[in-house]
Amino acid sequence: MVKRYGQLTAVDGLSLTARGGEITAILGPNGAGKTTTIEICEGYRRADGGTVRVLGLDPARDGRRLRPRVGVMLQSGGIPPSVPAGDYLRLLGRLHAHPADPVALLETVGLTAAARTPYKRLSGGQQQRLSLAASVIGRPELVFLDEPTAGMDPQARHATWDLISGLRAAGVSVILSTHFMEEAERLSDYVAIIDRGSLVASGTPAELTGSAGQLRFRAEPGLDTDSLLTALPPGSAAKESPSGHYLIEVHGAVEPALLAAVTAWCAERSVLPSSLRIESRTLEDVFLELTGRELRG
Repeated sequence: MVKRYGQLTAVDGLSLTARGGEITAILGPNGAGKTTTIEICEGYRRADGGTVRVLGLDPARDGRRLRPRVGVMLQSGGIPPSVPAGDYLRLLGRLHAHPADPVALLETVGLTAAARTPYKRLSGGQQQRLSLAASVIGRPELVFLDEPTAGMDPQARHATWDLISGLRAAGVSVILSTHFMEEAERLSDYVAIIDRGSLVASGTPAELTGSAGQLRFRAEPGLDTDSLLTALPPGSAAKESPSGHYLIEVHGAVEPALLAAVTAWCAERSVLPSSLRIESRTLEDVFLELTGRELRG
């Protein structure tokens, strides 16, 4: 798929498939092309090249047939500010042939007590939960979720994760766009990372993160990581990033011998490591390695 805006190529030959009945996360830094990609799949924009099929239909040509089968959660806006939450869901329900029960859906997203509250007076997290409920009121086969837990407190976030997992269990396909890497890693069956309009990596979270073990610690800045590397088992990697934060990566699990080698190396140099911890490589690590750490507009 290709999409251009004047001289800017927002989507540059992107090719990916989301499997039915699974949660597929589309990740990328700001400006990577993920929003344009999703809007094309939703039928809001037309691609300049390539082939797009959603549930077997062309979203640009077959919008009237596709829309009743798809739910879309907007990141913000789209709901009249003065309408009460419960009235809004009931109104949407009347626009669908076989809607979910609005009362039950309000309870599911934790908004029963706010059913009579106007949208503009809901908290940011409550507005997000109402948008999520609106996206599934029509019992869609496929739902697009854009930053579904933005602005939510931890309790609401975990409840939303349970709801999204419940959609998958019910056979609903989910396309998830999020900047929250833990959310993508926890929920997704498949992850596509895009940057500058192209696919840079894809696979299950386990395939992307691999089996690398990590040992992290803090100490005074400027330690000789080359010297540290010579004390470690073959195939290890050691770096300081950011200043005073040290990361050691090995293939497979971190063994006691590695921990002993690191602490012995520190002891020889009268270095006292702090916050020493053993971790696994995360999806956020992979994301930053592939797309860089610089801020983007």
